[in-house]
Formats: sequence, C-alpha cells, structure tokens
Amino acid sequence: MKLNFISLLALSALLAGCAGNDKKQAADTSADTGMAADIKQHIAVLANDSLLGRKPFTKGEDKTIAYIADKFKHLGLEPGNNGSYYQEVPMVEITSTAQPLQISGAGSAVLKPGIDFVAATRREVDTLSLKNSPLVFAGFGVVAPEFGWNDYKGLDVKGKTVIVLVNDPGFKAKEKLFKGDTMSYYGRWTYKYEEAARQGAAGVIIVHQTEPASYGWQVIQNSFTGAKLYLQQADKHMNRCKVEGWMSEEAASKLLSTAGINGDIREYARKKDFKAVPLNSTVSLNIKNSLKYSKSHNVIAILKGTERPDETILYTAHWDHFGIGKPDAKGDSIYNGAVDNASGVAAVLAVAKKFAVQKDKPKRSIVFLAVTAEEQGLLGSEYYATHPVYPLNKTVADLNLDALSDFGETSNFSITGKGQNDLDDYVIALTKPKGWDVVGDEAPGSGSYYRSDHFNFAKVGVPALDLHNGAKSIQRGEEFGKEQAKEYNEQRYHQPSDQYSDAMDTKGMAQTANLMYQLGVKLSNETTFPGWKKGSEFKAIRDKMMNK
Repeated sequence: MKLNFISLLALSALLAGCAGNDKKQAADTSADTGMAADIKQHIAVLANDSLLGRKPFTKGEDKTIAYIADKFKHLGLEPGNNGSYYQEVPMVEITSTAQPLQISGAGSAVLKPGIDFVAATRREVDTLSLKNSPLVFAGFGVVAPEFGWNDYKGLDVKGKTVIVLVNDPGFKAKEKLFKGDTMSYYGRWTYKYEEAARQGAAGVIIVHQTEPASYGWQVIQNSFTGAKLYLQQADKHMNRCKVEGWMSEEAASKLLSTAGINGDIREYARKKDFKAVPLNSTVSLNIKNSLKYSKSHNVIAILKGTERPDETILYTAHWDHFGIGKPDAKGDSIYNGAVDNASGVAAVLAVAKKFAVQKDKPKRSIVFLAVTAEEQGLLGSEYYATHPVYPLNKTVADLNLDALSDFGETSNFSITGKGQNDLDDYVIALTKPKGWDVVGDEAPGSGSYYRSDHFNFAKVGVPALDLHNGAKSIQRGEEFGKEQAKEYNEQRYHQPSDQYSDAMDTKGMAQTANLMYQLGVKLSNETTFPGWKKGSEFKAIRDKMMNK
C-alpha cells in the first residue's frame, strides 16, 4: 500500500461513512460499527508506507507519535505526563560479537558462535571477558518461595557461570509441580537472566530444548544475535551478568555428561533433592560491543476522574514495529504491522473516543498509553512501569490490546494467561449474557503471558489483562477463524505482508475494544481494586504494595 497523507485524508472520510452504509449488518451484529470504522481508519494511517514501519529512532517514529498525540488532543484528552503527551524513553543499542567459547577441564570443547551457542551482554562496555569461570549446572535456575523451590540453595555462584534449563519444573512433569504445563514466570528466559544476576553469577547460559521453549534452535540463532535495544541504566547494566546466552541441547548434553548427568536432564533437575552440580570445567569467552545511544517516546493522555482522580485505569498498546528490513518475495521491505500492532493502537484510540464522548464521566481517571519498542523486548512498557507517571499502588489495572484479528466478529474471546487475576472474572461477567465464551491460551507452556506489554505491569504487581478476539467466527464458523489465524501466523506475522487492506473486517476488533471499554467503565466507577488469584507469582508484590 503506497498512499500518501493527502490520500489518507480522503480515505479517512470514506471510511468514517462506512458505518452508515452498513445498516443491514448492524442489525445482525453486536459490534459497534462506528467503532469498527474508526479502528479501520486509524489502521489505514498507522500502517501506511509513509510511516516507514514505525521503527523507534526513525522518521517513522516521529510521524507515528505525532499522529497519536494529535488524536488524543482532538478528543479533548489532557497531556498525560506533566503537561506533555510524551514520555522520553532513553535506550541503548548494543551489538555484541562473541568469539568462540572455550571450555576447559572435564568437558573440554570449543563451541562456535551462532552454531553451538549465542551470547551477548547488556553491560555498556566496549569489550568484556569471562576468563576460566567455573561452570555449574543449576537446574532450572529458579528461586520460587511460593512453590518451595530453590535451585541456588547453599550455592555460591560469584565469579561462576551457571547452566540452566528453559521453562520451569512443572512442564511435562509426572507429578504436579508449579503450574503444570502452564509456564510460570520462573520459566521465562528473561527470569533466568535476572535471577542469575541477583545471585551474583558472572555468566548464565540457558540450555535450549524445543518443546519446553516452544520454538526451535533456529529462533535462538535468529533472534538472539545482532543489534539489541535495552533501556539505559545509571549503572550501565553492570548489575547484570557479564554474559547472557543460550547453548544448543546437543552441546549441553555433551557438557553435562562429563559430570555424570545423562538421559532426561529435566527429570534429573526436578528431583526433590536436587543440588547444583559443579561441572569440573571452566569457560572463557570474549565479547566486543558496538554501542549507540538514543531516545524513543511513549505517548500518554489522561481523562481525569470526577471523584477519585488519583486512582487510574490504564489502557496500553505498542505503536512500534520493525521498520524497513529484508524484502519479501514481492520485493516489499516495509514492515507495516497493520495487525501487529496498528490494530491495538487503533482500538485504544477508539476506546478513548468512547470515554471522551460519554455523558457520565468516570469517577477514576483513565490513562491511555501507547508505548514504544515492544518488538525490541517490551521496553516502552518496562520504562513506564519502572518510571510511572501515576503511582502503581493507585493503578487499578492495565488493559492491553495487541494484534487483534481482522476476520470479523467472534463468539469467543481469549485471555492470555487466563487464571492469573480477577480481571478474568470481569470479562466473563460481561460476555456471559451475550452467550460468548472466554478461553485461555491454546499453548500455555509457551509463556504467552510474558510476551506483551501487560506483563511489565504484572511484574510490578498491577493486575493486567491481555484480551483478544477468539477463533469462533460468528458469520463463518470456528474452522474459518482457525484458518485465518493460521494464515496470519504463517504468512503475515512479523512480515511485510502484515499491511492494511480495505478488505480487513475490523468488527471483531471493535468487539474486543468495546469489551475493554465496558470493563474500564465498570472499574472506573468502583471503589475496590481487583487482585491476583491465589498461586499467582505476582500476588505477593501487589499485596505488599497495597498494604503500605
């Protein structure tokens, strides 16, 4: 699609009138057709080639955030950050180049970067080295008091490099451990790195296994190499391990076998009496870095509450995508991100419009936040969560919208990480009278709850909801919906083909957005705060926060 902004104005006018021309469908639908038209109009702009794929630090960012801020302003929403619609997000781009990894001792070997292992660092230095760092197998690398689990118990890892397994002990376990096949945050690779740093390890290497990781080794080879964006830190990330990396299962099995660990290493690591195992080997590795500093922006607006303005309901969606990259078979190199995530931003803007025009203003404040750099590691939402404009203990909930399906209305909805907090119950209460179903993750072991912006709010204790339209197409049935979802995942997800088309059916997006609006209205007029369910790894954080 190669429209310019003048063309877009004409397109916007055309689409704005679509609702009035669709009276027959409106009679048979529960979707807000005006909302659907608004969403379609916003996607047409946000996924236009002129925005250059909405990559942070580009002219595409400048145009994108200006468009979102302008829409907030025209809706009459106040700037959300002390008189500004923007929150600066300072980031550093680190390109790490690892030399071959040398293992000496019982497991003597030379591992090739990008083939046997990948490794990088968050430390903002030109070069760094591991020199003869003792290797230790630390099981799953988990410290989980609520599950009675501590792989680091009695272990001093200062100066050492820990080898840990992906996912958590519950995945495919013979007995009930953790959350069974549903991944807890303790299974997420980001947690493994964080915990190893807390323990004082010099390095941390995760053993890749396809089923518990939910993706193949080639994903690691592609995604964990090259330039990476991180939030800037005052200590230049010196609080993190020197080295963070992954190792192929084949290379890890050979290494572990030298210490007598053979067969099913997951079964070995989930024994009740498991103790970390010194591998009688050391590792040496040199890494060179290229560093680049810059700032991106979150966009933020607020509708102040009439009675409890200090209490906020937060709507989030990430505005960024991948910019201009490798051309596809058709020669298209612009990654427009129409579904991912122009749809989410469009839905937030549509929700903002409904709040702005409603007669009875909310008693609590409503904050609308379009965040940057989700595709680079949820960085914009992480920055807000660690630098909140509004107090977290007064933030009622985060309602996140990301990659809504474009094949029309559905009779079911999907909650990522269903069962985590009380917001699930609100959604079920809203959908039940309509006869709609609410389902959870199809692949709970993949850890989807930790892969979008809502997670950074969960991580600091704020109840967070990530809601999607499901697969049961009202007009064409569930098989059609599943086929459409499969087609998107295989043919358009993170590819230039994820672009705007006038054939997009945004009524399902409007359904989801309207549910989120209704949920926000309910929350905004209550005096209570939703909480985390028993067994959630985020409950203790929220309880401590609210009891101060």
